[in-house]
Amino acid sequence: MLNHTKFRTPASRLFAGAVVLATASLGLAACAPAGSTGGDGEEIGVSLIVKTNSNPFFIAMQEGAEAAAADAGVSLTLAAGKEDGDEDTQIKAIEDAIARGDQGILITPNGPGVLDAISKARDAGLYVIALDTPPDPADAVDITFATDNRLAGQLIGEWTAVQLGGEKATIALLDLFDDKIVSVDYNRDQGFLEGLGVDVADGNTNGDEATTGSYSGGEYEIVGNEATNGAEDGGLAAMETLLSKNPDINVVYTINEPAAYGAAQALEAAGKNLDDVIIVSVDGGCAGVDGVVDGVIDATSQQYPVKMAELGVQAIVDIVKNGTKPEVTSGLDFFNTGVALVTDKPADGVDSIDTAAASEICWG
Repeated sequence: MLNHTKFRTPASRLFAGAVVLATASLGLAACAPAGSTGGDGEEIGVSLIVKTNSNPFFIAMQEGAEAAAADAGVSLTLAAGKEDGDEDTQIKAIEDAIARGDQGILITPNGPGVLDAISKARDAGLYVIALDTPPDPADAVDITFATDNRLAGQLIGEWTAVQLGGEKATIALLDLFDDKIVSVDYNRDQGFLEGLGVDVADGNTNGDEATTGSYSGGEYEIVGNEATNGAEDGGLAAMETLLSKNPDINVVYTINEPAAYGAAQALEAAGKNLDDVIIVSVDGGCAGVDGVVDGVIDATSQQYPVKMAELGVQAIVDIVKNGTKPEVTSGLDFFNTGVALVTDKPADGVDSIDTAAASEICWG
């Protein structure tokens, strides 16, 4: 599991993430293969299996993989769950990759139910790379290329604490699942609370912290945790549920930007002025950056799905052609593909980029 210390200094991690991202891009581009075959002349086959193809994040990942595969001459097969959390469809796609004789699989795991199938793929000689979502345990795959989701959460949490200016935080937590545990879910949620200055109980568990207490700037109350499945309609329903419990919510954490848009719809339908509510999220897609420009989302942590896909394709090519395996980022159990806080309302002591800069590097 990820072993993060509490209240890390985000500035140093942010710059480190940027350096890692730049170094990875240059290093792997420099060793790009000239052809599409392994040592025996056989075509290199790779499967990309994403959580769902309805989320702009995963669509961008697919497009990045397609471009990288075309450049490297790799035969790429795309597959996706029917919805976020659909493990059965992903398992079938893994089994298909084994039967097809692919050399590698890139997967954004929909949950722990896919781990047995991943193990079978590795036993069959496939090199398996997780993207975006590190599995539990991390060594269930050969390596993961992902955002430091803990840091992504901490950045939006620290920013929120400054923006509150000592005001009581009445918090809605819009998570991913309520029926399974995945690292991206608890790392973002718990990272947000840590950044805010809330004393989390078990940093790998959502919802077990005290519902009232003190954050770094004042008092807080957590109204509740609701699952969104990472979807706009899920964010709408989750926000409606929490508003029915407490209409005075003024801080909304969301697992991703589709959920944030749903939450904003529910707030406006309830007669809330979005200027009176802080909405923070994670993704940094072009639509999400536009949401920050428009004031729907106040701040978001930007991640880089295209880079994940590019690095994943190249890593499989490298391992097949010359046995070169990628290494995890120092101090982590995955390869950090970078993260940056995006907002047009900078906060003292919290590193960020504005929407103009974010628009130059966004996806979707």
